Amino acid sequence: MAALFAGVAAMNTVMVGASTAGSLIAAERAGAGFSGLPNAAGVLGTASGALIAATLVSRRGSRFGLVTLYALATGGGLVAFGGAVTGTLALLLAGMALLGLGNGAAQLSRYVAAELYPEQRRATGLSLIVLAGTVGALAGPALLAPTSHLAGLLALPELSGPVGLAVVVTAVAVLAAAALPRTAATTPAGVRPAFSLADTGRALRSRVVLTPLVAMVAAQVCMVAVMTMTPLQLHEHGHGLDGVGWVLGAHMIGMFALAPLSGRIADRWGGRATIYAGIGTLAVASATAIAAPTAHATGLPVALFLLGYGWNLVFVGGSGLLSRDLPAAERTRLQGIVDALVWSASAVASLGAGQLFGVGGFVLVTAVAGTLALLPLALLVSRSRPARRSP
Repeated sequence: MAALFAGVAAMNTVMVGASTAGSLIAAERAGAGFSGLPNAAGVLGTASGALIAATLVSRRGSRFGLVTLYALATGGGLVAFGGAVTGTLALLLAGMALLGLGNGAAQLSRYVAAELYPEQRRATGLSLIVLAGTVGALAGPALLAPTSHLAGLLALPELSGPVGLAVVVTAVAVLAAAALPRTAATTPAGVRPAFSLADTGRALRSRVVLTPLVAMVAAQVCMVAVMTMTPLQLHEHGHGLDGVGWVLGAHMIGMFALAPLSGRIADRWGGRATIYAGIGTLAVASATAIAAPTAHATGLPVALFLLGYGWNLVFVGGSGLLSRDLPAAERTRLQGIVDALVWSASAVASLGAGQLFGVGGFVLVTAVAGTLALLPLALLVSRSRPARRSP
C-alpha cells in the first residue's frame, strides 16, 4: 500500500503541474482555442496507459506493469520539457501523452490495492490510493510559482519549470513501484483471455459495468472541462500563477482528500448511492461557478472544491462497484477498458472545452459540463425500477 500510494502521489503531482503549464503555453503559442490540447494529450495517454497497464498486470504482475509505464513517463517528462523550453507544441504534446501513460498505470493501481482487502471493504481500500492524490493537490499547485521562478533564474521560459519538474518526480514513481513485492500474473502463463469486440461489447452493456461506466464518464467530462479552462479564465482576468495555484489547490483537495469518506459511504450504502451523491454535488458546483465566474478568492475555490468532491464520489462509488461485482477472470481487463473509455471521453471534453471557451467563455463551458453531469440520472433511475411482470 505504501509503494502504491507513493507512485500515485508522484504522478498526480506531475500531471497537475505539467497540464496547467502546458495549457498556458499552448494558449500563448496557438491561442485560447488550442489551450486544451496538452491536457487532451495527457488524457489520451492516460487512456492508453490504463489499457496497457491492465494487460501487463494480468500477464506479468503489478510491479512489472507499474515500473514499465512509470519509466515511460520519465522519458515523456524529458520530451515535454524540451517542448516547453523551445516552444515546440508538437514536442510538448508528445511528452504529455507519454506522461499520461504513467498516469494511466497510477489510476489502475487503485484496483491493485482493492484486491488486498476483503470484498466488503474494497471501496475503502481503493479510496486510500485515491487519497494519494492529495499530495498532488497540495504539491502540484504550490510548486507552479517556485519552479517557474527557478526556470527564469536559469534563463529558461518560466512555464518550462513546472514541466521540467516532471522528470524528477516520475523517477520517484519508478523507484516506488520497484519497491513493490513481486506478484504473480492474474492470467496463467500461456493463457490469453478472449478479447473479441463482441464479447467486450456485451460485457460493457451489462448492468454491472454500464452503470458505473456511464456515471464515471459523465463525471470525468464535467470535471475535466471546467478544471481545464479555470487557469485560462483566471489568467485572462489578470491573476498570476499564485491565484491559479490557490483555486486549483482547492479543486484537487476536493478530488482526493475526502476519498476515505467516499470509500466508507460506498462500503456502507453502496456504490449507486455514492454515485447519486456525486452527481448532486457536481450540479451544485456547476451552479456556483456560473454564479461567480470571476470570484477567484471566494466563489471559484468553493465551486472547484465541490467539483472535485462530486467527481470523487462518483469515481470511488463506480470503482467500488467494478472491484466487487466483476468476475475475477476478466476483472482486470474490464477495469482497464472502463478506465480507458473514461479518460478518452475526458480528452474529448478537454478539446471541446477549449472550443466552447473560445465561443462563449467560462460560463458556457460550465453550463454545458453541468448539464452533461446530470445525464446518468436517467440510466440510474431506469435501472433501479423493478421489472414489470407479465400478466
